[in-house]
Order: sequence, then C-alpha cells, then structure tokens
Amino acid sequence: MEILGIDVGGTGIKGAPVNTVTGVMLAERFRIPTPPPGKPKPITQVVGEVARHFEWKGLIGCGFPSAVRGGKVLTASNISKKWIGVDAATLFSNETGCPVYVVNDADAAGLAEMTFGAGRGRKGVVLLITIGTGLGTSLFTDGVLLPNAELGHIEMGGQEAELLASEAARERNGLSWAAWIKQFNRYLQTMEQLLWPDLIILGGGAIKKQDKFLPHLSVGTEIVPAQLSNEAGIVGAALAAQIKMA
Repeated sequence: MEILGIDVGGTGIKGAPVNTVTGVMLAERFRIPTPPPGKPKPITQVVGEVARHFEWKGLIGCGFPSAVRGGKVLTASNISKKWIGVDAATLFSNETGCPVYVVNDADAAGLAEMTFGAGRGRKGVVLLITIGTGLGTSLFTDGVLLPNAELGHIEMGGQEAELLASEAARERNGLSWAAWIKQFNRYLQTMEQLLWPDLIILGGGAIKKQDKFLPHLSVGTEIVPAQLSNEAGIVGAALAAQIKMA
C-alpha cells in the first residue's frame, strides 16, 4: 500500500510517499522548515504544501511532536501551546483534501524501527529514544506499542530531561560532548531503573554523530543505533495510518 508519510518536527516538516509493505520511500524526501513559533495555521499550511508537492490524493499519516488522542493534540513542548486541544487530524484533512491519521512522532519512529529496522523481531521491552529538538520516546512490549509515552519530560534534578539531555540542549547550553554524555547517561540510567528494557534504540538527528557518544554510554541495557535514521518518522507515520485504517 502507498501512503504519504509526513513528519512534523520542531525544526522541519518533511514527507514522502511510502510503500508500507517494504518500508521504502518512493520519492525523494521533501522538507520545509517549521515556521516559528509553530502555531496551528502556519504548520497546517506547510503540511498542505508537502501534500501538494507530491500531488497526493490518498491516505496520509502524520507524525506530530505531541501526545495525540483521537487526532487531538494533548501536549506542546516544541511547538506553540495554541495547539493544545486542537483537532490536528481534521485541520490537516481539510487543508489537504485527504484522510489524515495523526500519531505521536516518536511512536511513528518506533513503529518503523520495530517493523523494518533495529527492533525488527525483538521481543521483551524495547525503548526507542529520538535525540533532537527534544527527547522523544516510544515503548514496546513484545512488539506492542504503549502510545504517547512522553518520557522525555521526566524530571532529572528538578528539570525536564529534554532540557538537559537533548541535542538542542547540548547546542543551546554550549556543552562539550563529554558534558552532554554525562547528562544523557543520567537520563538512560533513569530509564533503565524505571523500565528495565531489554533493548534501547537511539535515533533522531543526533544519531548522525553517534561516533561522538555511542561508545561512551554506560548502562547495562543493550543499546543500538536506529537503522532508518531520519526516514523513520516518515515511514512510521505512513505505517501507523495503514494500521489504524485497516
């Protein structure tokens, strides 16, 4: 089945048609910077622009940086607070003229990795963490997703973890890699002590620099890099739409 996957991020909105049987993108990814400060109307217009770029007329799956229930946005940490309570699925459907299913962006990435990537065939508890503007998380038990596990917002030392250990935090706070690794290790250790996962998959934009930090992480859980890289959100959004609409 061919579905347009769109990944709405804090810095960019990108999409491509996806073959949901193979997980392969069927065209070059199209990306537009996320219009600051991430209000509903401008983001909706960009989602429409992505769909029009591909002259899309069918089903769309959209990963969104928020907890999402029934198409409605429940949280907003890296987008405007004006999104809270908004029915994003209806907005995007009206803009594109297509049926749209909206899913948490980290959940989308996790679905892609569990189906086509580093988590394929893995049983037990698997935690995917996307390291980028924030810390996105998706949690699976024997391949079954627990939706909207927003574990990047757990507190460490009185602050949200993603304010200390995301890629954006490293850049914003001018941290050396050694200093950032210390913070990120604290986060991983917290996740380990709370969830005792069998596998941790690390993805997001920072994974392109994995040689800077992956060898220096010190937790007992097996850690592997995501295999789909920045394609995971797009592929997973399309896959989530197929699963929901089946």
